[in-house]
Amino acid sequence: MNTLQRTKKPTLPFVLMNMAMSADGKIAPPERQFFPMGSKRDENHLYELRATADAIISGARTIGSSLVTMGVGEDKFRKLRLKRGLAEYNLRILVSGSGSINTTSEIFRHRFSPIIILTSSRASKSSLKRLSSVADEVKIIGDESVDLVGACQWLLRKWGVKRLLCEGGGELNAAFFRSNLVDELHLTICPAIIGGRHSPTISDGPNYRTLKDAKRLKLKSQKHHGNELFLVYKVRK
Repeated sequence: MNTLQRTKKPTLPFVLMNMAMSADGKIAPPERQFFPMGSKRDENHLYELRATADAIISGARTIGSSLVTMGVGEDKFRKLRLKRGLAEYNLRILVSGSGSINTTSEIFRHRFSPIIILTSSRASKSSLKRLSSVADEVKIIGDESVDLVGACQWLLRKWGVKRLLCEGGGELNAAFFRSNLVDELHLTICPAIIGGRHSPTISDGPNYRTLKDAKRLKLKSQKHHGNELFLVYKVRK
């Protein structure tokens, strides 16, 4: 089935995840300072996926550690969105259960599309006030942490998000996997070894206790380009 379409009315968005990792399974050094690991082809792949999504979702640490804007990229990708009947620019969604998002981050300087912040009841009134000054909407959903299932249902109902692209980091990815929300994983394996016992991986939440409990994947496609390997997995639910 074409993942851009559903045969019946969905109750949740189709969620795809896109990550690049080193050959030893890391997405950043132990200090978690983001740096582009992939090639120009990997960067284009990111924008190609963004051009299929109604919204992009990311964790607070990811957007706070780099010059991330969560934009559509070159003009050709914007035109591709319009050709597909999507909005010219994707919605941008940030997640922080504590509300500890750096409001001076680069993303808030670019107002080409709405910015939505998902947080929990744990966020203080002062944090909520601060976030409301830079976001188009701040949604409290969940007690100690963000209720991702409820958030996805709300995003579909309130904002019409039928296809959601998750771009990390590892803790948010893990929460999506544990909430059984991920439909498809796009993974680029890059020719580098980062090392480090505390270097983050694509899924940094609590571990599954046994291999039997682990999240299972089914390989849909693999492509080789230069020194990189592009994999697409269906996530078995």
